[in-house]
Amino acid sequence: MEKAMHQAHGIGYAEYDRNLEERLKIERKREQEYKVSQQMLNEFTGKVNKS
Repeated sequence: MEKAMHQAHGIGYAEYDRNLEERLKIERKREQEYKVSQQMLNEFTGKVNKS
C-alpha cells in the first residue's frame, strides 16, 4: 500500500500523516479525479441507456 501511495502522489503515508499541506493537496486532487470519473461514468451510462 505504501508503494501505491508513493507512486500515485509522490509521498509515503508517514509524510502524508505529518504534512497537512500535502494532505490537503492530495485530497483536493482525489476529489477532482473522483468528479471527473463520475462525469465520465454518467456520460457513458447515458449513451448506453439510449442505445
